[in-house]
Formats: sequence, C-alpha cells, structure tokens
Amino acid sequence: MPPTKRTREASPGYEAILRWFGDRGWQPFAFQQAAWQAYLAGKSGLLNAPTGSGKTFALWMPCLAEYINQYPPDYRQPRRNGLQILWITPLRALAKDIRLAMQTACDDLGVPWRVAVRTGNTSTSERQQQLRRMPECLVTTPESLHILLSQKGGADHFRSLKAVIIDEWHELLGSKRGVQAELALSRLRPLTRQPLKVWGISATIGNLEQALAVLTGADATTDEAAPGAAAPGVILRAEVRKQTRIHSVLPDDGQEMPYPGQLGTKLIAKILPVIRRSQTTLVFVNTRAAAEIWYQHLLLQAPELAGLVAMHHGSLDAATREWVEEALKEGRLKAVVCTSSLDLGVDFAPVETIVQVGSPKGVARFLQRAGRSGHRPGAVSQIYFLPTHSLELIEAVAMKEAATTQLTESRIPVPKPLDVLVQYLVTLAVGDGFEEGSLYQEVRGTYAYRDLSPEEWAWALAFITTGGQSLGAYDEFARVEITGEGRYQVTSRQTAMRHRLGIGTIVSDPSIRLQYLGGTRLGTLEESFVSRLREGDVFWFGGKNLEFVRVREMTAWVRRAGTRKGTVPRWSGQRMALSPQLAAIIRRKWGEIADNTDDIREKSPEIRVLAPLLDRQQRWSAIPRPEELLFEQLKTREGYHVFVYPFEGRLVNEVLAALCAYRLSRMQPISISIASNDYGFELLSDQEIPLEEALAQERLFQAAGLTEDIEASLNETEMARRRFRDIASIAGLIFQGYPGKNITSKHLQSSSQLLFDVFRQYDPHNLLLRQAYDEVLRTQLQESHLLDTLERLRGQRIILKKTAHPTPLAFPIMIERLREILSSEKLEDRIAKMQLQVTKW
Repeated sequence: MPPTKRTREASPGYEAILRWFGDRGWQPFAFQQAAWQAYLAGKSGLLNAPTGSGKTFALWMPCLAEYINQYPPDYRQPRRNGLQILWITPLRALAKDIRLAMQTACDDLGVPWRVAVRTGNTSTSERQQQLRRMPECLVTTPESLHILLSQKGGADHFRSLKAVIIDEWHELLGSKRGVQAELALSRLRPLTRQPLKVWGISATIGNLEQALAVLTGADATTDEAAPGAAAPGVILRAEVRKQTRIHSVLPDDGQEMPYPGQLGTKLIAKILPVIRRSQTTLVFVNTRAAAEIWYQHLLLQAPELAGLVAMHHGSLDAATREWVEEALKEGRLKAVVCTSSLDLGVDFAPVETIVQVGSPKGVARFLQRAGRSGHRPGAVSQIYFLPTHSLELIEAVAMKEAATTQLTESRIPVPKPLDVLVQYLVTLAVGDGFEEGSLYQEVRGTYAYRDLSPEEWAWALAFITTGGQSLGAYDEFARVEITGEGRYQVTSRQTAMRHRLGIGTIVSDPSIRLQYLGGTRLGTLEESFVSRLREGDVFWFGGKNLEFVRVREMTAWVRRAGTRKGTVPRWSGQRMALSPQLAAIIRRKWGEIADNTDDIREKSPEIRVLAPLLDRQQRWSAIPRPEELLFEQLKTREGYHVFVYPFEGRLVNEVLAALCAYRLSRMQPISISIASNDYGFELLSDQEIPLEEALAQERLFQAAGLTEDIEASLNETEMARRRFRDIASIAGLIFQGYPGKNITSKHLQSSSQLLFDVFRQYDPHNLLLRQAYDEVLRTQLQESHLLDTLERLRGQRIILKKTAHPTPLAFPIMIERLREILSSEKLEDRIAKMQLQVTKW
C-alpha cells in the first residue's frame, strides 16, 4: 500500500531534503514539492517547468529521499546498491553539469551514491569500470543507453533500476531519438525487480498530454495504456511564471526595401552598449556560417573585446567548446556568438542578456534561448531581437504577443519509423538476443509502434535475418541468426562491432577533420566545402584565418594565414521553417496593421519604424488581412511575375509555388520558374501567366487531383532518394566507417542510391522504401500543414493587384531568386541598383 501524503511528508527522506533546501536559504516551489510527493507515491509523470526554475532538483531530490526512507537508520552506510537511477539527457554537453549538481546533493546529504556519466566522450577504461560495478545513477544519452543494451549480460545491470528520468523531453519528442528512448523504456520495464517509475522534464509545448502518452506508452486517443506499457502518469505544471523582457533592435531608417541580410551586422553598433553593460551576453545566430561572420564583425567594431568574445558551434573541436563553456560559467567572457549548440539547459549564471539575430521562426525556440539568461528561479530573462531585414520586426511584434499569451508549438511524435525498429532489433540481438513473441508485445507497448501490424513485424524480422526479398543473396545483410531455441542472436563479432559503431539516429554528412600542421585540432568541415579548396586558399574558421595546405586521409591540414581576407565555410542544412502557430500570429498582425487595430501603427515602436515601407506597400498594392489572399502581377525586363502571400512558411510556400506552376502549365504550355520565402512565393515566366483565368475557375488550390498534382509538380522520387540515405544508415544497410576512417560522402551516396534503385525495381513494397516517401510527405512537404493551408486558402477572399514596381513584400522574394544565380558581389551591385530605382518611383 503506497504511503499517504501525510506519511510521505513526515518521512526521514522528505525531511532531509527540506533541511537541505533550508540550509541554502531556499524555499522549495510548490511544483517541486508536488513532484517529490508524486515520485515517492510511486507515480510516473511529466514535469512542465520553465528554464531556470529548479526542475532538476524537483526530480533528483525525491530519488535521494526514497533511498533514505529505505534505510532510515543507517542510509549513510555504503552498500552495493547497483544502478538505481538512469538520467537521460539529449546533449552530452549537459551531462557533466548535471552530474556535478547531483553528486553535490548526494555528498551534502551523506547519501553514499556515485553519479557517473556515460556518453560518447567517456573513456574506454571508465566504461569498463562501470560495467564491472554500476554507479547508483548514470547520466547518459539515448544512443549510449542503446549501446548498454547491446552488451552481453546487459540485462543484469538494470535489475535494481527504480526510475528513468528524461531531461529536456520536448527536444527528443519530435525526433527519432525520442523513439529510441521509447524503445529503451519498453525494454527496461520487464527487466526491473520493481515497477519502473518514468519521468520526463519538459519545457512548455502545445501537446503536453501527448508528450506524456509517448513517455508512458499510453494511447492518447483513449487515455489507456497500450499493450505492455506503463500506467498513464500525471502532468505537473510549475506555476512559476518566467518573466521575459523582449526588446527590439530598431534600424534608424525604415525606408530601405527589405531583403535577406539587409540589416544584421549593420546593427552591431546598437547592441555593443548592451554587451558592455551586461556581465555576459549570448549572441544567438541561426547558422554556423553566421556565427563565423558575427564573431569577425564584433571584433572589427569593438577590438577592445578581443579575448573577451568567443564562439560556440557544433563544428568546433570538443575541447574548444568545453573551454568556452567553462569560461562562460566562470564569468570570464563578455559575449559568446553561438548557434543551437547552446540552446539547452546548461546553467551559465553570469549570462544576463541574450541577443537573437534574425527570426528563430518559432516561439518555443525563441523563449528557450531567452531562458539562457536569468537562468535561476525568480530571475528575469532579457532578450534583444535583432532583425536581419526590416520586415522581421513584424515577427518581433508577433513574438512579444506569443510570449505574453504563452503560446507554444507542439512537438509531433515520429510515427512508426521502421529504420529505428530494425536497428533496435539488431541491437538486442547483438546483446543477449530476444524471443519474437514477447518482444513484439514490448514494442507494441510504445506509442510509436502501438499500431505495428503482425505483417510489419514479420517483415522486420525477415529483413534482419535474410536481408528481405531483394537482398537475400548477400550474406552481409543477413545479420541475425535464429538459434535452435528460436532466439534471435548476432554471432558474428565483426557484425556486432560494426553495429555498435552505428547505433544512433543522428545522420550527418561525412566530415573532414581540420588540423594545424603542428597537430592542434580545430574542428570539422563538410567534405563538400573542402573538396572545392585549392592549396593556398584562405578561409575563416573558429575566428581564425586559415590557409589550406592539403587534405589527406579525411584530414584537412592548415596553417595560419597572413591575410585578413578569406571566405566563410558553408554548411549544408535545411533552413528553419516558420512554425504554423507563429505564422498565424504574423497574418493577424498584418491585418491589425491594415486596420490600425488598437492604434498599433502609433503604439508599436517596431511598426512606427516600418511606417514608410508599410505606406509604400499600401500605395502600390495592399496590406492583406488574415481572411484575404493577396496576388500581385508585375511585368519587368525579366518577364511576367506573379507574387502570392499565404504567410505559411518557406516549406509550405515552396510546395504551393510548385503546385500553382504545374496547374497553370496545364492550362496552357508555359515555362514557370519559382522562388519563395516565409511570407510568399513568386512565379516568373517569359510569357503572360493565365492567372485571372485560373482564379476565375478556382483551379490553383482546388482539392481535386491534389495528390497527383503534387507528385507531378515535385520530383518526389529524387527527394525520397535523398531521404533514403539517412534511413539506410539508421537501419544498418550502409556502414559509415570506423572511428577516424569515415567513408566518403560520394561512396555513401552511391551505396544508398544503389539500394534505393534495387528496392524500387525488385522490392517495390519494401517498408524502408515506403518510409522514405512517407518522410518526404510528412517533413519536407509538411503534408498535414499543407492540407490545412489549402483548405484555408480556398475560403479566402482574393485581392488581385497589378503593380508597376516590386512591392516591399515582393522585393525580398526577388532577391531570394537572384541569390541562386548571382555571385555575392554581383548580387550586392544588383540590390544597390534596385534600391536606387525605388527612390525614383
């Protein structure tokens, strides 16, 4: 019988952690005490609390209280307790700080526990020591946990396990890493001697109930547990309102036509006073290339900050990133230019201010970054929004409203990824093996695979044991054997080793190590960038100007360059898309501007600065309201332009542009090129586009024939082919090489393309092939968002304007197109000429 609330609060463990808080002059928040009571009552659940509110102690302290309650007279006596707690974090960089905070609490309370870290950075000797004697708490990542599950006798390590706590659950939820965590939980539950408690810690997201269901394996549609899953848990919400102050960095002149890169570094002078008066400032940019550029420009304009400004992004060497993190914690830096590599919960107490350069395209990401400042209970987060072009100031206004109303996006779970399942089955087979029937029920107990059919399960088993219908003739794809007792087992040591090296779902382009001739490692660059370098070429990396010497065995050797001029590396990666929730607020803001709702044009400083641009948009065309869809027609020397403004984000706008171009070309033979940004898209042809006829017939956004038209308008097969490379890597069909001896990108691409073509020709019903097409629809084409958008557009009132010049809304879309065909220098000249023309109109 579980203890009552009264007995829990009177327990020795509960009193001990209250005293520990009191000794530090702290008063536990109500949500922390609620978490302690729920945990000690044996419940699982999801804790929703803002960054910097003390959520780690909300779930770590009851773990210690439970142990004290178990041995109240002599809990200080050392024992061979075995592994008690698994603490899963999405980032290796977080593990060190979390371990230190946990170990400090143990030592202060006299609980004789050892807290250890097991990630890809943990030494081989330390890992072996852990296997011989597990610590009481292990801080790890989803990938390292799966590697533990692949060990022989690995199940024995988890018999004493009492709880699994997943930090930053919202970061894992919408990815295949979250599915990895689900599968690991399904394996751990039947291994423990007592019912396993499972807790997640999450920032605010729009689908907390579903997030809990994924964590516990319950079916969110019925509020019942899926077969073999844990009982539904509780959601605890912290009633701690994190105060965030958002400041917009405003340009002096709002008349210049907007385009990507229009502002950005030109506004550095306006944030230098902010950096100087703050103890430490994090300057967030959205790409690694932007981090390199901003670091250079900061020092050019404020050379006195040399030695006090650093950079942090994922391509820098791990030792460099760790040095920056330590310097941040110790307050030795005035500013750090960083990417998403510092998004998550590292506690940097000296950080007082955040600068966000350019729109982060989502409310949750913006508030997450804001929370890096004032990262302690009761502190105020300060964030400055610095636009890269003037129209982004409307996004700043939208962001302020979203923060006030606490609107946040949902994180949608990944449905039934069979590449992750195939990898997981081989992982278990590399370890102690598995039996088909019982494991099927375990897997079906997860949210991701709750509707996994017997046919799909049989296909996965056949795939790992024979290679399936089209790969059965090749022994290397028959990785798992079935023993005489019906147990699935990997017997080949080489297969086991190669599989352990490939465990994980993060697939990135092969990288080239960057190293000085003298031996110091600098980080990594993408193979595609290095392949274009010639001896003597100069480029910037990590704030250093480097001269390329040679590349050998996946290492690019460099020396310090004697010139200040150089290129900035480019890293591949999809641009962030505007979230549907933020897009809806932006549409509403444009409507408020059109109607001057609540005197927004006078009361909002951002809108006041934009007044010249907005007046120009109104005079030359129109400012669209949420219920209106604006079309603009324009003829220039380039041809006939049509601009459309759904305000739905770049990804959806790209698909809408391709769909409209295809449907217009079916009305009459016409060649149309397209361009898009987050606000709208452009159709350009050398002959007049039959727009008015298409609008009269309501053909552009009609539902009839939608699937076929989308497939015809986009090279969906080529998109699926590119997506398949990641799927094949996760499923273990492509070996990416041994540590330090990665296989080249060209080889990986050709291998995945060969497999894709084989499946298409000889095994068209292969489930990994089907998954590639499904992922294209779900992620690249954003199928659900697209369908909602088309339904909305069909109900909107059409506004058709014929313009004599590119409007402020059209101008940045034109620049996006020109960026693809002109060099940087020629583009700058073209923009300058176009801006000059505007002054004459």
